[in-house]
Amino acid sequence: MWTSVDSPVGPLKVVAHQGAVTAIEFSGAPGPGVSPYTSAARAAAVSAHRPVGDRVDDDALLVETARQLAAYFARDLKEFDLPLRPDGSDFQKRVWEQLTLIGYGETASYGEIAHRLGMTNAASRAVGLANGRNPIPIVIPCHRVVGANGTLTGYAGGLERKQLLLELEQDALF
Repeated sequence: MWTSVDSPVGPLKVVAHQGAVTAIEFSGAPGPGVSPYTSAARAAAVSAHRPVGDRVDDDALLVETARQLAAYFARDLKEFDLPLRPDGSDFQKRVWEQLTLIGYGETASYGEIAHRLGMTNAASRAVGLANGRNPIPIVIPCHRVVGANGTLTGYAGGLERKQLLLELEQDALF
């Protein structure tokens, strides 16, 4: 089942299955700076791994997810508290777990994530690919991962969305 949520980064499709959020998908054109793993390709890959079902706007989990997303965008929520079930490989899940440890308003590089996983900088590319396949963006904050020199790098939702999400968090800190 799924619902649609309006947000400052455009409409979001929130998908849940068996009591957990399984995906959040961006709608509309992703804008410049899209990673090679585009939103359309990501949606197709995610759809291949999980049921979507009917639109259900009054499901308790979807309502709570929409409420938490609204609170996040209003700068009233810094940590999500939702049951999540992202579908991916063991390595991808390890990377996504590390993403949840990057604090609100903070960033980490792909190399830093690799080091946290006990790997060298050589694993940065693999970390980047896993980051790009995160099926639950915003809640699993893949937008907080930046290049080694602090620059914005590809984002499945587009660099404009990534910039907006990072600015939203920075503005809320001051």
